Amino acid sequence: MLNISKGKYEGLKKLSDENGIIGALAIDQRGSLQKMIASYNEGNHAPSSLEHFKVLVSKELTPYASSILLDPEFGWTAAENRDQNAGLLVAYEKTGYDASIEGRLPDLLPNWSVKRLKEKGADAVKLLLYYDVDESQETNDQKQAFVERIGSECVAEDLPYFLEIVSYDAKNNDVKGIEYAKVKPHKVNDAVHEFCKPRYAIDVLKVEVPVNMNYVEGFTTGEVVYTKDEAKHYFKEQADASILPFIFLSAGVSAELFQKTLVFAKEAGSTFNGVLCGRATWKNGVEPFAKFGKEKAADWLKNVGRENITNLNRVLKETASPWWSQYGTKESVFVK
Repeated sequence: MLNISKGKYEGLKKLSDENGIIGALAIDQRGSLQKMIASYNEGNHAPSSLEHFKVLVSKELTPYASSILLDPEFGWTAAENRDQNAGLLVAYEKTGYDASIEGRLPDLLPNWSVKRLKEKGADAVKLLLYYDVDESQETNDQKQAFVERIGSECVAEDLPYFLEIVSYDAKNNDVKGIEYAKVKPHKVNDAVHEFCKPRYAIDVLKVEVPVNMNYVEGFTTGEVVYTKDEAKHYFKEQADASILPFIFLSAGVSAELFQKTLVFAKEAGSTFNGVLCGRATWKNGVEPFAKFGKEKAADWLKNVGRENITNLNRVLKETASPWWSQYGTKESVFVK
């Protein structure tokens, strides 16, 4: 049976609501957010614009989130401006990956450690890992050892460890296409199975849904890759593969589709424990920010952004399971 240390238990409580559901807001984007801002103002942007936008999102939306995911490069001011009841999850990795090197190998921010992130106020740390279960053993051995190192740091500091797994195919860069959709359940669910092993010391998996919903029967007017029953099978397979608490990432889909996906997952028997939702909540607020400034962006966040996150919270209340259910019940969690 799973058990959990006192520090990690307390950290997860700070990141979830009173019902044990993780309704976290993600805005640790850096390079991609810079590109989004630049696309709306003819390529003109300053690094400070990232910090300013993150502050707005944190200030306006964390009153409705159980926690927020930020980065150490542009996110500390946003962390200081979050609602006092929102926990703080901090990204440990450099943004993106080095495309000149095969394998999409991860790298860490050089002047941070788990100890330093904890001292700065992090309630947990997150690592993003690009992972292809079918890539060479040499490449995946490097990634597995990398994940283990951070797990050891988190055990030493008694801080929760979130691993975000983004699947891909080393032989096919079109992850939105039909060919990748056919292999996505295998790529996602086999990675879940791997990183549930105790050697990694991971506490929560942040994962993609196991299918591309744009190819699911009833969710598309185009070509169908999965019937509804097949898609539900993959959601249930994912839940069965994870002995750890796991939460879904939104992967940039619309707020409406993400919410429908969570309902579908519940119907399929998925026992997911919440979400770390980013762009689905705030991405359409980037345009008014880039074109018209903070005031217009704040208005958008107070209205549409708030509606997005409150609607998501309603869906989570009906669909997600408490993270401690992976340990039995809240009262039976064994704190070592």
